[in-house]
Amino acid sequence: MGKNIVEKIFEAHKAYGELKTGSPVGLSVDQVYTQDATGTMTWLQFEAIGLDRVKIPLAVSYIDHNMLQTDYMNPDDHKFLQTAAAKYGAYFSRPGNGICHQVHLEQFAAPGKIALGADSHTPTGGGMGMIAIGVGGLDAATVMAGAPFELTMPQVVKINLAGKLNRPWVSAMDVILEILRRLTVKGGVGKIFEYGGPGVKDLNVPERAVITNMGAELGATTSIFPSDGRTKFYLKAVGRETDWVEIKADDDAEYSEIINVDLSAIEPMIAQPHSPDNVVTVKSLKGTKVDQVCIGSCTNSSYQSLKTVALILKGKTVSEGVNLLINPGSKQVYEMISREGFIAEMISSGARMLEASCGPCIGMGGAPGSGQISVRSYNRNFQGRSGTKDAFVYLASPVSCAVFAIKGEIVDSRESGIKIKTFEEPSKYLINRGFIIPPLKDASDVKIIKGPNIKDVPIKEPLKDRIEAEVLLKAGDNITTDDIMPAGSKALPFRSNIPKISEFVFSVIDAAFSKRAKEAKGKGGGIIIGGENYGQGSSREHAAMAPMFLGLQAVIAKAFARIHKANLINFGILPLQFKNPSDYEKVEKGDRLIIKDMINALNGSQVYKVENITKGIVFETASDLNDRQKAIILKGGLLPYAKK
Repeated sequence: MGKNIVEKIFEAHKAYGELKTGSPVGLSVDQVYTQDATGTMTWLQFEAIGLDRVKIPLAVSYIDHNMLQTDYMNPDDHKFLQTAAAKYGAYFSRPGNGICHQVHLEQFAAPGKIALGADSHTPTGGGMGMIAIGVGGLDAATVMAGAPFELTMPQVVKINLAGKLNRPWVSAMDVILEILRRLTVKGGVGKIFEYGGPGVKDLNVPERAVITNMGAELGATTSIFPSDGRTKFYLKAVGRETDWVEIKADDDAEYSEIINVDLSAIEPMIAQPHSPDNVVTVKSLKGTKVDQVCIGSCTNSSYQSLKTVALILKGKTVSEGVNLLINPGSKQVYEMISREGFIAEMISSGARMLEASCGPCIGMGGAPGSGQISVRSYNRNFQGRSGTKDAFVYLASPVSCAVFAIKGEIVDSRESGIKIKTFEEPSKYLINRGFIIPPLKDASDVKIIKGPNIKDVPIKEPLKDRIEAEVLLKAGDNITTDDIMPAGSKALPFRSNIPKISEFVFSVIDAAFSKRAKEAKGKGGGIIIGGENYGQGSSREHAAMAPMFLGLQAVIAKAFARIHKANLINFGILPLQFKNPSDYEKVEKGDRLIIKDMINALNGSQVYKVENITKGIVFETASDLNDRQKAIILKGGLLPYAKK
């Protein structure tokens, strides 16, 4: 029997386990990278493990999220990350060098490798033919310390592409929006999407990376394309042809499911508020007024995307009612389009140029006005993520965004009257590695510098045999990590100060949550009740670490998103699922719950009886932890487990 691409790469990296769906498998990892929103805690955790140097072939520390320097906290953390990288043997990408996923694609991603990133959009690297998986920071730290990465073997689903895109009106962004329309934000949970079929040849590496980047919005473990002639072309163009190897599925490879997508049938698509899967055709929203347009982010900030935007804007003026913001993905891209004159075209049109960073996508500046409509070529449009809770954020391709900015309203680009020049994929990119600092050979004299906002890593006590705790919050379906731990300029500067950042937990849903949790901590702690897909979105482990600091003992939900569930386990919080989903209706905020005989249940059937002593009823919950995860929970989390 032949093998698919995922099986081939996993087999070459397998440390232990079996490549059988649902079974735990340990993988050796080639690359780990972090960014500053998650990386500060990751490197503090690596320091706490107690090693002198990373134990993997390549580690990179990026600065791209927390770029606003309104006080000492962000620049202090940047200095900490730079000195930690120097001390422990990692590359360091300086502030302003670009968004981690775009820079990593240009500089380090390679076919056939396995990379972990402490960011949910790490699957961007799948466009290069590599397995690239987003994880929590503590998972990244333990892998950098030499441990294999363990995951439950996902299903491998083939997305069979046929035809060609109707360029230049339709782009890779429209492809992934169409897939999100079909499959929803839960459609990829427990799955890896492997792209194949004749249509693959129509997409170059940056376009493939757009699709794998937003595969994170499907809830997928990762997404991957073959490594073929187009991959080789791109690697040669960025000066890394020696990294190329061919990787393709065998003709008789098997998949759990095959989904057919005809590229030629796709038209301009747009995601409506407040979810990336709330997708309709652009033409169905014709005439909708637009107040703000943002182009860039790790999804659509490549040279190709921005040159297309510049060609649309050339000789035109942004509508008087629209604010247009553009954030290139890397300094290398920024310099290249600048030298070719395209920055001038953008500025001349009225665009506001931002630095090469995540910017408005993560709520770092660029917030829309009250109740305004913002259309973005970004990957997420969760309510409040933009920095304005009552704004209406849409997601669309860079082509559509540029057209909307000129017209002042949503219009199908094919009917806009705007002509778009096409161009060939560049055979040679401008190469500038001057803002990436390589590891030191001798770091014995390096001193790690910590500002006053950097606090010690909190550690949870081992699992108790009995939990008696208050239900602090009852949440609905598709609760995001932005709901649990907000991003933006107010909260994220405290990412290395858990006591302080814990004050923001669930603040967008319940402003009094942190205060109530602190009060409950001395009375046994708290429990959260959740619906379907609890914890979707960003990989930020602070959405588990800060609740742990506040005394959270368990989350009982109908179902969990992959990364957040792993983060809960990593910080000793037991993720439990209702055995009967209808029991969700029997629990309310303020109820007091008792779970007895925890340790026997964990080591046995993994079925836990929960007594709701407020209502006088009993219901059952269950966990599905493997042996390693059980051991982690018993120890109180991955950090005490790793230090055993």
